[in-house]
Amino acid sequence: MVQTVTTNVPGPTFGPNGFIEPAESAILSGVLEDFQLAFGGNLNPALNTPQGQLASSETAVIGNVNDTFLYYTQQVDPAYASGRMQDAIGRIYFIERNPSQPTVLQVVCLGLTGVVIPVNAQIQDAAGNSYVCTESGTIPPSGSITLPFANTVPGPIAVPESDAVSIFSSIPGWDTATVSSGVLGNNVEGRAAFETRRALSVAQNSLGSLPSILGAVLSVPNVIDAFVTENDSNSPQTIGGYELVPNSLYVAVVGGEATAVAQAIWSRKAPGCAYNGNTNVAVLDQNSGYNPPYPSYSVSFETPAGLAILFAVSIANNSFVPANAAALIQNAIISAFAGGDGGPRARIGNELFASRFYAPIAALGSWVQIISIEIGSNNASSCIFVGSITGTALTVASVTSGALAIGQTISDATGNIVVGTTIVSGSGTSWVVSNSQTVTTETITSAVPNLFTVQSLINQVPTIAAANIAVTLV
Repeated sequence: MVQTVTTNVPGPTFGPNGFIEPAESAILSGVLEDFQLAFGGNLNPALNTPQGQLASSETAVIGNVNDTFLYYTQQVDPAYASGRMQDAIGRIYFIERNPSQPTVLQVVCLGLTGVVIPVNAQIQDAAGNSYVCTESGTIPPSGSITLPFANTVPGPIAVPESDAVSIFSSIPGWDTATVSSGVLGNNVEGRAAFETRRALSVAQNSLGSLPSILGAVLSVPNVIDAFVTENDSNSPQTIGGYELVPNSLYVAVVGGEATAVAQAIWSRKAPGCAYNGNTNVAVLDQNSGYNPPYPSYSVSFETPAGLAILFAVSIANNSFVPANAAALIQNAIISAFAGGDGGPRARIGNELFASRFYAPIAALGSWVQIISIEIGSNNASSCIFVGSITGTALTVASVTSGALAIGQTISDATGNIVVGTTIVSGSGTSWVVSNSQTVTTETITSAVPNLFTVQSLINQVPTIAAANIAVTLV
């Protein structure tokens, strides 16, 4: 004869929103009732008794099983899946998690006209990090060409200062290399980024829609970031600070090989639309039905300029603050900037919030007592002027807009000014800057980190350097 065993322990249920596990307090009550029935009653239910300890342990076991099953039921939903389960869902859509990607520099190469700088030409920064050219180019009559160089080690590595790189693989006629901007690499693709790309991969199967173009571009190897929009009107239209020609497509891309990016755009765009951008690539239509020579189309997209983001971090000084506090805070910001803490990375055309960086800095330890975090960029410049620098002496020839002031960070479009250079004293036309250097007369912009939000334009990619992160102990 089989005896039916009942229990007072409440079981899990399934509701409209999925698996519902009972509270552990209800589980404990049920376990204690079962014990009372099993042992004839009169048990002391106090948790400091042997039976109380057994009941508490059994409750924990049941709770852990329920937690495990709850976690599993969530993992079959793409909105919550992570790790191996998210990888499995991705494979249904024939996509895999992106590996870590390297920091990419835009490097101004000076030399003789006609000199070819090939793929894999190598430069090195002062810290010994090596970067290789990912797109060959020929130096034009102007004597300079800007080419992308990727770090040989994947992951976020701080962008070096403009004059902190040198030519490692000698090429006759290639004289100097200078960093004009850079984009942080990233670690292995995180949960949120992978899910975004999975969702876009569905749209990627379509033609003519913006999500399908974005999905195709993001699938190009080594693409770090992309932004897609359009002007569907018959007149020029300014979107995100950039003017788009009539009836045109706009694609901004960081990383990836130019030909592969152009091919991805062309394969998903609607017929007949115009393009915008500073990069032009010829794409051949090699679909069936054509014989060589194949039809050729000129595809344009934007290689966005770097927008240096400035930080001013103030923390309370106390006896527990370590000697390397500034470096620790700078590294935490740089990692979070690239999404290394699991949060969103700084992206093309996005608004960046100072509050985004409170958590990664606070996570450094109990010694961190944040007073304020402020940010800034040249999009909210304090002054635009024409000047030159000799040593630490800044001479101002004329002011286009705004006013110079002590504490401002100065920069230029050419990358000649040392990253992180600030105005430390002076007035009128004569000022003193923090870094000794030689810069001939050019247009210079000054800015100060005194904001809580910064908006990057759709033709700008936010960049970060340790020299632009000022840490103050108050």
